[in-house]
Order: sequence, then C-alpha cells, then structure tokens
Amino acid sequence: MALATQHPGLRWLPYSLAGAAIFLAVWSLLPQAGIVPSALLPSPMAVGKTFFELTQEPFAGYTIQQHLLSSFIRFASGFGLAAAIGVPLGLLMGWYRWLDRAVAPIFETIRFIAPIAWLPFAVLWFGTGIGGPILIIFSGAFPACLINAYRGARLTQGFLIEAAETLGAKPRHIITEVVMPSALPSIVAGLRIGAGVGWQSLIGAELIVVSSGVGYLMVQGQGNLATEKVMAGMVAIGCVGVLIDVALRAAERHFRRFEQA
Repeated sequence: MALATQHPGLRWLPYSLAGAAIFLAVWSLLPQAGIVPSALLPSPMAVGKTFFELTQEPFAGYTIQQHLLSSFIRFASGFGLAAAIGVPLGLLMGWYRWLDRAVAPIFETIRFIAPIAWLPFAVLWFGTGIGGPILIIFSGAFPACLINAYRGARLTQGFLIEAAETLGAKPRHIITEVVMPSALPSIVAGLRIGAGVGWQSLIGAELIVVSSGVGYLMVQGQGNLATEKVMAGMVAIGCVGVLIDVALRAAERHFRRFEQA
C-alpha cells in the first residue's frame, strides 16, 4: 500500500505488462500459424536476434549503434535549431503585438506544410549532406516550439507584469525574468511535441536523402529483402523516441512543480 502511494504509476503496471504480453503473443502467433509469411513478418525472437547481430556486425556500412548516433546528431542539430529560433520568437511575438502581426501570416501559411513536403528542396539544396535532414527536422519541430512559447507568453498573469512595471523593469527584463519563467511549462510541452514530430520527420528524410542513419539502414534492409533488419530498425527508432519523450516529460513535470510552488 505504501509503495503504491509513493508510486501511483505502479498500480497500472500490470495492465501495461499485460498489453505488451498480448501484443507479443499475437505477433508471434501470426507467422507461426502461417497467417502471415515469416518473410513478411518475422517473429519477435527473430527481430531480437537480428537487432543483437546488428550491434556486432556492420550493415549498410555501420553497426546499428553508429546508425543511431548518426540519426541522433541530425536530430539534435535540427531540433536544437528549431528550439533556439522558435522559443525566443514565440515569446517575443507574445509580448510585441507588432511582431505578432508581422510574422503570424507567414508562419500560419508555412506551418501547415508537412515536413515531408520539403524533401525535394532538401535533395536539391543539400544532396546527401546533413543540411537536408536538418531542414526536414526543423520544419517539423519549429511550429510546436513557437506556438507553445507564444501561448505561454500570452497566458502570463497580468499582475506579475504590472508588478514588474511598477518596480521599473524594462521590457527586456520583463520578458526574461517574468514572462519566460511563467511560460516555461508551456515551452517544455512544446519542445516535447516538437521533438516527437522532429524525430518522425528525420526518419522520413533518412529514407531518401542520406547515406547513413536508421532510416537508411531500413531502406537497405528493404532492398535486400531483409525484413527482420527493417523491423530491427523500427524497434531502434521507437526505443530512442521513447527515451527522448521520457526525458522531456520529466522536464515538463519538473517545471510544472516549479510553477505550482
């Protein structure tokens, strides 16, 4: 009882484990029963064995760890650029109405363009260099970073701003010392959303415009009719995506506790 009180999430752990067990059981049954050919849907054991082999033996030029590192470097570059531009711009748009009016029409048009739609330009402008994936990731992560920073700035409680103005604070100090701390939970929530979209966008880019990375590994596996390698790549993508989301969720909880305090 005390353990469940300290860790409320543990009460749902049996359901999570049961769901995972059912999923793996159905997955294993489909190829074993011949419902789906094993060449098209390898069993979990076959995928796990292939994943382990990929950590030891290079495929498509690199081990799976090296492919993941290459993918993560691209992701960190594109996502970092999106956050570095989107968050400050969103805060400034939330504070300066003239900047909001100037940027909003362009932003509202561009943000509805799917990241994958930038692939032709990524190929034309950057070839197989790192610039192409960065462009795709940036286009996926940037809107969420900007929008949530903007909303956080607009939702800053008015009495805090009035108190700072009464004390003689200048606009730049109000933005950095009042608006930004107040908007932090919203900013972190936007980073979490942007990271998810950016990671998905990266894999789409790697299917076409790179010569390394997990997406590239999957394309090469498909070309060699190695379905188990394709699925091992999918497992790697999912695991890294979960780790990124867990880290950002922890940051989000931290800032929400900070806000409530």
